[in-house]
Amino acid sequence: GGPGTITLRTLARFPGAEVTVLDQDPVLLAIAGATLAGRATIVDADLGDPAWRAKLPTEGFDAVLTATALHWLSPERLTVLFGEIRDVLRPGGVFINADHLPDDALPVLTERLLARSAARRDARVAAGATHSWESWWQRAAADPVLAPLVEKRAQIYPTGHSAEWNPPASWHLSALRAAGFREAGLVWRGGTDAAVAALK
Repeated sequence: GGPGTITLRTLARFPGAEVTVLDQDPVLLAIAGATLAGRATIVDADLGDPAWRAKLPTEGFDAVLTATALHWLSPERLTVLFGEIRDVLRPGGVFINADHLPDDALPVLTERLLARSAARRDARVAAGATHSWESWWQRAAADPVLAPLVEKRAQIYPTGHSAEWNPPASWHLSALRAAGFREAGLVWRGGTDAAVAALK
């Protein structure tokens, strides 16, 4: 779910779509709720908890879309989650996950791409063209509306999110097939980021 950016793009492409945005972060849920008021159902749920499905307004989704969300989960939980996602899709439904999914056949190039990306990001932050992750959250904590939600977020994630792990796209494809999807493949790559798709 996040702040609703995927939902905005989805609604721009499919104006008649019925959309459910799911997240656990109270700050992001508040932003999504304000951005998508009346245009989407907002659900507060933790994908790390198998009970997340009980909070959905319906099942039989045509698509489940995620972006840079699932690398916070352990490999053990993620392999189970893939099966849970498959179960909420209608027959023929699609799951697309975009994330940091390096190509395991290009380890040296991957390191170079990551270093170049970090240098470009640092340069943009230094030039004031964008905020760093840390400064964005500092600004949110200083906002009178978001500040209480930032405090609530700190209670949910007292040590931050769990350690990130970024297995290659091949790991995701194998796990999706093992979860029962009939097709799984890479549909987009941009440097060390990629999107995998799976069809129920």
